[in-house]
Amino acid sequence: MNTIFLLIIIFLTLGFISDLILDLLNVNHIQPELPNLLAQKYNKETYRKSQSYLKEHSRFGILVSIISFIAVLLLFLFGGFSWLNNLVFSFSSNPIITALLFFGILGLVSDLAGIPFDIYSTFVIEEKYGFNKTTPQTYILDKLKSWLLALVIGAPLMAFIVWLYTLTGSWFWLLAWVTISFFSILLSFFYSTLIVPLFNKQQPLEEGDLRMAIEEMSRKAGFQLAKIFVINGSKRSTKANAYFAGFGSKRRIVLYDTLINDLTTSQILAVLAHEIGHYKKKHIIFTMILSVLQSGILLFLFSLVSGNPALANALHIDQPSFHISILVFGILYSPISMITGLFFNYLSRRFEYQADAFAANLGYPEDLSDALIGLSEKNLGNLTPHPAYVFVHYSHPPILHRLQHLLR
Repeated sequence: MNTIFLLIIIFLTLGFISDLILDLLNVNHIQPELPNLLAQKYNKETYRKSQSYLKEHSRFGILVSIISFIAVLLLFLFGGFSWLNNLVFSFSSNPIITALLFFGILGLVSDLAGIPFDIYSTFVIEEKYGFNKTTPQTYILDKLKSWLLALVIGAPLMAFIVWLYTLTGSWFWLLAWVTISFFSILLSFFYSTLIVPLFNKQQPLEEGDLRMAIEEMSRKAGFQLAKIFVINGSKRSTKANAYFAGFGSKRRIVLYDTLINDLTTSQILAVLAHEIGHYKKKHIIFTMILSVLQSGILLFLFSLVSGNPALANALHIDQPSFHISILVFGILYSPISMITGLFFNYLSRRFEYQADAFAANLGYPEDLSDALIGLSEKNLGNLTPHPAYVFVHYSHPPILHRLQHLLR
């Protein structure tokens, strides 16, 4: 065991242990009584049901993470990645083909291994608590479509990145950064028009009181809006959501049909006012710029060590390659990734407070509060997550914190 191999095992183990501790802290932080702020607004039976859901969902998640950690650890300890590397090189020595085969096989096997756990989560746990609306046929089709997208979009992008790596050497990181950034921005423009329709039906919100109310609220907020769509989220789950997608002429509001069914018109307007707040405050653009910068730094650091024989030797592989370098680097980078993840989550929570304040200033503090409470009840949300779990994992503030800011 050389130094790099030991670092790989240490980082994997520390990451697993820290996540396990946070999960246990969170599930044991459940409060038996409703918080005072929600004592008169939250159904007590629903609160007990949410606690049961949290316990069952968390315990199953812990079991899956233990199995996943053991599987990955065994792959490293018994040379599984070295064996796979030898297998792909037995087919070809072309770096593009070997990278596609290596990550393709790894991704497919990982996805297949996760299917039994995913099925149990969807058709047992989610079904038990009344969330699941996914049929076996829909589940299978979703899986096949996901694989097709990986083949049609992911594989060519990776092939191009590896081609740049073999062609440009030390300048690889800059060209790859431009390519990935351009692709990410392009995808954000066309996600709702190209990707979403593969999985869900979207149709314009029909004329009526709700549409007129949304258009009036948008004008009041100084937000030009032309496209309002309804998505059949109830095809898979009873959980509700709403989001904005695209930019410029591609910008649209997307409402889940479950959201329309679960909330009043004024509450829907409050939720959308919150989303408009993100646009007006430039949160989406700012986050995108930071993500682009982060990917540039990541690629630059990778370029400093890519092709280094030490990365391959850590897995008992003699010949360095793009796919082995990126596999080992990804794990060695994990401590930095954790720190940047903490920063992005902190920033996201601040942005949520600002978007809430924007909706409140438009005249929707009570409506947004009621909407948050209603959605939390409907989704059996955790009202009292552990502060450490929130700090590490939450991109949105806990509902109690949001209510305190809205109603103060």
